[in-house]
Amino acid sequence: MRLLETASGKFSLLLDAGTTQVDELIEESGHEPNGYFWEGVARFLVSTEAPSLEARFQYDSEGGMFCAYGTDQEELRHLGELMSAVATDGDRVRALVAAAEAAGFEFDD
Repeated sequence: MRLLETASGKFSLLLDAGTTQVDELIEESGHEPNGYFWEGVARFLVSTEAPSLEARFQYDSEGGMFCAYGTDQEELRHLGELMSAVATDGDRVRALVAAAEAAGFEFDD
């Protein structure tokens, strides 16, 4: 995860898809570890663990990269911390995918 200031007062949170410690586990769960999958992770985390972040930034992911952007650096940093916990912990990613699927959430990967 990288948090960059792209212009004065504008920030982007980025993750290069296919570079995490849990990519193989994501594939085993029937998903592709691409930018769209990670956007789904972000959206699910916001809705379940950090609803105060809802609608506080935009997403602009693509196949090879997850991207969230906005003007509040701390909100994006918070999202980055939540996502880093998933991107580095196999048990956490398995639990998140299971919870999302049980809730009827669909990853757009």
